[in-house]
Amino acid sequence: MAKLFFYYSTMNAGKSTSLLQAAHNYDERGMTTLLFTLADPVDPVQTMRINSRIGIGKDAIGYGPGTDFWSMCTGSHPLPDCVLIDEAQFLSQDQVRQLARVVDEANIPVMCYGLRTDFRGDLFPGSAALLGWADTLSELKTICVCGRKATMVVRVDGNGKVEREGAQVEIGGNNRYVPLCRKHFSESVASGVCTGWRRG
Repeated sequence: MAKLFFYYSTMNAGKSTSLLQAAHNYDERGMTTLLFTLADPVDPVQTMRINSRIGIGKDAIGYGPGTDFWSMCTGSHPLPDCVLIDEAQFLSQDQVRQLARVVDEANIPVMCYGLRTDFRGDLFPGSAALLGWADTLSELKTICVCGRKATMVVRVDGNGKVEREGAQVEIGGNNRYVPLCRKHFSESVASGVCTGWRRG
């Protein structure tokens, strides 16, 4: 029986690597997958690529606010054996329900990978919907500078100053995010200086 999976974490926990490994496992068995990642808002029709920090990658379909996952996932024959979604925190609630329909009505497993919270500690809309709708929730872990499990992330400027305001989405700014435990997240936000920041 197919399921809707949500693999969530903070930054730098290996979400894309896990997704690419899952896709490779299907490929190795001669099965087909559909891979999606957030489209470039400047050029949404271009072929996107899911890249891991360890150097592996795979082409993917870009998705945006207008993407209808039910049509995309069930409109081809044969149907895919699995659907994999990168950057799932940017899904809308309606898109999460479309993916649940893909699972329930088309019997296709859907594996979503994304952040749980933003740099302010607030849930992303897609993550909130997935936490409510997914059959299986799984946390991918990384560590804080202190060695404890990192569950939060701060966004910093070029001098390590913590940003408390700004757009929730910043494309291409991955080097400005630092994963921290809740204690060091709270201390960093209060002091305005990130505990674990190192100039890259």
